[in-house]
Amino acid sequence: MESSSSPQKILLLLMLQSISLIADSFPIHETFFRCLSTNSKLAVPLSSYYTPNNSSSFTSVLNSTAQNLRYLGPSVPKPIIIFTPLSEPHVQAAVICSRRLRVHIRVRSGGHDYEAVSYVSQIETPFVIIDLARLRRIDVDIPRKAAWVQAGATVGEVYYRIAEKSKVHGFPMGLCTSLGIGGHVTGGAYGSMMRKFGLGADNVLDARIVDSKGRILNRVAMGKDLFWAIRGGGGGSFGIILAWRIKLVNVPGTVTVFTVTKTLEQGGTKILHRWQEAAPKLDDNLFIRVIIQAAENGNGTSRTVTTSYNALFLGNKRRLLKVMGTGFPELGLTSADCIETNWINSVLYIAGYPNTTQPEVLLQGKPVFRNYFKAKSDFVRCPIPESGLTGLWKLYLQEENPFMIWNPYGGMMGRIPETATPFPHRRGVLFKIQYVAAWQDGDKDPSKHINWIRSIYDYMGRYVSNSPREAYVNYRDLDLGMNKNWKGGTGYNNLKEASAWGTKYFKGNFYRLLKVKSRVDPENVFRHEQSIPSLLVKRQI
Repeated sequence: MESSSSPQKILLLLMLQSISLIADSFPIHETFFRCLSTNSKLAVPLSSYYTPNNSSSFTSVLNSTAQNLRYLGPSVPKPIIIFTPLSEPHVQAAVICSRRLRVHIRVRSGGHDYEAVSYVSQIETPFVIIDLARLRRIDVDIPRKAAWVQAGATVGEVYYRIAEKSKVHGFPMGLCTSLGIGGHVTGGAYGSMMRKFGLGADNVLDARIVDSKGRILNRVAMGKDLFWAIRGGGGGSFGIILAWRIKLVNVPGTVTVFTVTKTLEQGGTKILHRWQEAAPKLDDNLFIRVIIQAAENGNGTSRTVTTSYNALFLGNKRRLLKVMGTGFPELGLTSADCIETNWINSVLYIAGYPNTTQPEVLLQGKPVFRNYFKAKSDFVRCPIPESGLTGLWKLYLQEENPFMIWNPYGGMMGRIPETATPFPHRRGVLFKIQYVAAWQDGDKDPSKHINWIRSIYDYMGRYVSNSPREAYVNYRDLDLGMNKNWKGGTGYNNLKEASAWGTKYFKGNFYRLLKVKSRVDPENVFRHEQSIPSLLVKRQI
């Protein structure tokens, strides 16, 4: 048996002591930078490294892509360092240094996490943000119908670069064009072509990821289980996505868009009830979502609910009118309502840009709308009766700026097995609901908005999926539960805690995700308030 004083063990002890001495001798800001420089194959410029010591640039970078202004207030925990890597070796070094120095990391690609877990930690400090915004290279290969896209690129940039090379190719993912593709695809990535082609995650060919040991892995190296987990299992659990290789899809040269709005006084409730039954069964080329808001009545003395049917059809308006006349005549769509355009301009239309906007706006890569908000989600498997909708409207009009989007399923979404990726909301889902309560800075009582959305969510419980009540991981909702016991909990306690939200996001796939996590990141290096826990924790980093 080897002696406890063997040269190898003595050397290891000296190395650990030296790391500890370095950490004790210098402030963490300096220690972390020294570690990055030592462990990166490429030089790390100071211009990629931000600390509170330079408050103006630090705050500017922190706020640059933060979508939910609730999480930028003075009382919200702030990182001690923001690192914006310029290359893959920089990301590797950041993971290695976080382990060695025992500093927790959060990873941000687009800043759209609804509860800000990519740039705020409510469960531990200090923490470092690895912001991937400067890793945004896009290489489109039309002959192979594929593209490599780095994690910091936005959805809009990807769409633009595809359209730049071809007018008859596209990719089925987000409607919001400032989403960072790194995190977006990890949650599934739905969009206006999902009924035809499925989710963005369903159309991923390969990936590059930095694992918990700082290694760069592609699809072959990571193995089928990890490749399965990262395509819909949520961000921040298994590693840092560096890039996706996506499969391009064919789109027609002419597509058609429309928006038709109906108020309650125009029969809005009956039409919406009919939409629930019709939309999931329509031609796969047709996606009609419903944007539901409140507005003043014509007389200005009361408010009503407006339902706006916002649609993309992969084809010309003549064919669209035929599809609508057969499948959803109740909406009363006319030729005058329809706009024929090309696919890239339909992206701008669905995203809410004015009709005169040029596609180059997609290269800005910044959020167009930012506010204070709280959101929730549901999946509906049986039509909500008209009486249920009438009750919903009464609650709905109690809020100042209520907002919902109902997104239709069916088509390809119902033909892909729910175990194909971690995203399980497939066959039998009629539509998904996104609830949003938003308010402006200076509101003296933001809790009233949060209480309102919780009351709406409670009311809708009788009409939506159950056992579990399903939710969409990219509409993260910490009301569903949090990993509060990550540091000292047993595997059983971690499982019990995480099951509260994990089965809602992933249904039975949650248990396979647990197994993958426990194998690829047993020390739980990648963690946040709703990350997949490791059941085989060796030592918390």
